[in-house]
Amino acid sequence: MSDLTDLTDLSRLVVAANRGPVSFAIDADLGGEPQARKGAGGLASGLFHALRGRGATWIAAAATDGDRKIAESGDAEVDGVRLVLLDIPPEVYEPAYNVVANQTLWFLHHDLFELPRRPIFDRHWYEAWERYREYNELFARRVATAAPPDATVLVHDYHLGLTGSLLAGARPDLRTLHFSHTPWCEPGQLAILPSTARDELVSAMCSFGACGFHADQWASAFDTSVRAAGEVPPPLLVSPLAADAEKMVEVARSAECRAARRALDARFGDSYLIVRSDRVELSKNILRGFRAYAELLDRRPDIHGRVVFLALAYGSRETLAEYLAYRAEVEHLAQSINDRYGNDSWSPIVLEVQDDFVASVAALTRYDLLLVNPIRDGLNLVAKEGPIVNEHDGVLALSPGAGAFTELDGQLEVHPYDIVQTASVMATAIDMSPAEREERAARLRASATARTPEDWLRDLIAHAAPTRGASAVARSDRQLLE
Repeated sequence: MSDLTDLTDLSRLVVAANRGPVSFAIDADLGGEPQARKGAGGLASGLFHALRGRGATWIAAAATDGDRKIAESGDAEVDGVRLVLLDIPPEVYEPAYNVVANQTLWFLHHDLFELPRRPIFDRHWYEAWERYREYNELFARRVATAAPPDATVLVHDYHLGLTGSLLAGARPDLRTLHFSHTPWCEPGQLAILPSTARDELVSAMCSFGACGFHADQWASAFDTSVRAAGEVPPPLLVSPLAADAEKMVEVARSAECRAARRALDARFGDSYLIVRSDRVELSKNILRGFRAYAELLDRRPDIHGRVVFLALAYGSRETLAEYLAYRAEVEHLAQSINDRYGNDSWSPIVLEVQDDFVASVAALTRYDLLLVNPIRDGLNLVAKEGPIVNEHDGVLALSPGAGAFTELDGQLEVHPYDIVQTASVMATAIDMSPAEREERAARLRASATARTPEDWLRDLIAHAAPTRGASAVARSDRQLLE
């Protein structure tokens, strides 16, 4: 076990991830100097909480003009974390991030491909795969130069799936672990990839000292798919990321959040409030959630005017056609349900497509029912954050497709594809007695706070292991393009 697990001095710890813990914006009112803003996503909040003030290094891609200005001037220090930003050329970043990471690997692991139409592995895709390899090489090179001798390196997510073999060759002294915040696909899905890309990805992942996942089901899928591809998997870790309960409670108690909560109370009064809070993301299953609500309204005219579905969403990957089309469909369905069931004094669905963290936390304090129904989700922190801050003995309806499902206690199970069953669960929640609501909410809160971000970080550090030796040189696909 690494002596870093006491977390007192993490100067020999390096984190590599596409996103940094903060992003930088250029503020004209402050002389044009970059100003740090809270990073998006659970990794940024949960892991950064555990790293603050302990001397770790975080390597990420520059995503904003402010980030790029920081990258030009050298490394930054944010709350005791050394931040190294890579200004990756757009001609490398865009195809690596959009075409391979988000249109291919994300779809693969979340089972989102419409196989009669997508994917298409043409010349454009093979060129993008080479850019994905370059992107990983840039990260691996920076990790290799930034990491002190015998350092522990924690590599995060599908954007950096190829860095394992590169680090194994360049820095065999390192202890490494790759952690997937997404699900992992089954062997049949992995076989959708072109064989050269599949072999390169599997070989690189198996070069890490260990690989980690949020849930047993994803670790099992990885083990099975790797063995089916003819490789021996590295040691596996299952350790779900904990919600930053301290931060969530701090935000919920803030003056800004209390003002947002008062506005909610004034707006919705004593209505039964169904809430969802997530990205406009295909795997989050927003459309079926809305259709289940419409099914409920068909069955239960007695709840008309008394129940409101507040859907807080924010745009995601809107450079991709699939996501623009999905957002349009979400907005259209919400409007059609309002047109069918609503009246001048009641809108059954209130859809707000904006990124407002404080408003989202305020809604989590107020919900009567929190719907989290993803098709597949590596973890889903909202399922933990909601019960932590909720003040209404709110019910959680949770899909087993979320990695958090087996970790929590007290939720109602919703089938992600079954609209009729999901509507029945909504009705059960609405009719639930106050005593049962209180008892379930207490169990949910206890299970959601059973672990801390520090516990999760200790797990990752403890299971990082020496790289498993440089894999065979990756085969280039360039000859297929000539």
